[in-house]
Amino acid sequence: MTKILIVEDNESNLDMLSRRLERRGFSVMSARDGREAVEAARRHCPDLILMDLGLPGLDGWQAARILKSECETRSIPIIALTAHALNGDREKARASGCDDYDTKPVEISRLVEKIEYFTGRERREPSND
Repeated sequence: MTKILIVEDNESNLDMLSRRLERRGFSVMSARDGREAVEAARRHCPDLILMDLGLPGLDGWQAARILKSECETRSIPIIALTAHALNGDREKARASGCDDYDTKPVEISRLVEKIEYFTGRERREPSND
């Protein structure tokens, strides 16, 4: 079963996303900020991380940099999630180490397509629409 770490500080967003992914057969764990995310990734070695970028304390940008700099976590794909889609954010997310980028509100079918691609469950390139 594919393990996904959702890093989200908004409880309703976390609940909605967790339930929708669990219904599709994913195992879900969560973290509320960047520091928790780094610790959870080290401890549980998820197959993929969904990283909110606007987090309290250690933000998603910084957490992604840390995770991609460490041998034990650098191969974990990270998909950045943000409600504040500004020009240049996609490039900034990639520069911080994120493997892909998606916007909120989440379009679950598009996100699942990306998750399947990055976890090897599907081999075609995901769409960015």
